[in-house]
Amino acid sequence: MEPLTLYTNPMSRGRIAHWMLEEVGQPYRTVWLDYGTTMKAEPYLSVNPMGKVPALTHGDRVVTENAAIITWLADAFPQAGLMPEDRGRFYRWMFFGAGPVEAAVTNKALGVQVPPERRGMVGYGSLEQVTDILETALTKAPYLCGATFSGANVFVGSQIGWGMRFGTIEARPVFGDYWARIAGRPALARSSAACDAHLKQE
Repeated sequence: MEPLTLYTNPMSRGRIAHWMLEEVGQPYRTVWLDYGTTMKAEPYLSVNPMGKVPALTHGDRVVTENAAIITWLADAFPQAGLMPEDRGRFYRWMFFGAGPVEAAVTNKALGVQVPPERRGMVGYGSLEQVTDILETALTKAPYLCGATFSGANVFVGSQIGWGMRFGTIEARPVFGDYWARIAGRPALARSSAACDAHLKQE
């Protein structure tokens, strides 16, 4: 098998890609990078010129951005069952997470207020609208793509979990129930333990 290498930092969104690799269940190597030093210097800049994490190499291929990494891994390792049959539904939620959710949550964290009359200019409209859409989806099914867990739940589920923890997403009951369903996955426990262990070494 072509080698898998994840470039990340334990205090970053790289935890999402790390969790996905544990779900995939294939051997991989983790390269821990530091902000402002190894993340902004060669050889990492030859992997990701943006100088940010995560980044994944799979053989000679380079994949950056969490949504792309999760989609790539779900496709590359179908035996893990993380790409549902309904690919359209999967793509919808992956891009919804990378677009409207990310933008709305980031603007809230930065204190950016979009005037109601200008909401048509931003892709997400309002954080309340984004939150309502997620709530509706998770009221209809236990997971974003239906009855079974998929890579979309790693990505968007992490956003919901972190959003509730840091107050950028309203902690609605349906989100609490959803997070409880996915937070107990063994792959997440292994990933969290590895990231936390590296933090203690720093």
